[in-house]
Amino acid sequence: MATERTLSIIKPDATKRNLTGKIVAKFEDAGLRVVASKRIHLSAATAGEFYAEHKARGFYGELVAYMASEPVVVQVLEGENAIAKNREVMGATDPAAAADGTIRKEFALSKGENSVHGSDSPEAAAREISFFFSGLELVG
Repeated sequence: MATERTLSIIKPDATKRNLTGKIVAKFEDAGLRVVASKRIHLSAATAGEFYAEHKARGFYGELVAYMASEPVVVQVLEGENAIAKNREVMGATDPAAAADGTIRKEFALSKGENSVHGSDSPEAAAREISFFFSGLELVG
């Protein structure tokens, strides 16, 4: 198994409900370690740039508005197979389809307000991490 890093975002619906600590605990309990973290309020322009790959999709405008609606917590998680582990802990995008014990099953309000984001590949993780963090901010 390889030690990896992945980006995790605790989304507006979760930060608004003060769930940051509970969500971080789930990642840590699964063996992932937070090596960078900051709470920020994305502008619509920054959220749009981050989600640019979805620009042609029907949900893009709603996604950008949602991500700029409240603060988020961006963090880098590290661990063995961190990308897959993070996605396992998050659960399916649709909380109705998510497994019991996952973040989305326990905390998501809907498919759109699903509490967390996680990178889906090593390439996405590298791009997403560098979008929010400089190398100096990644401390293991």
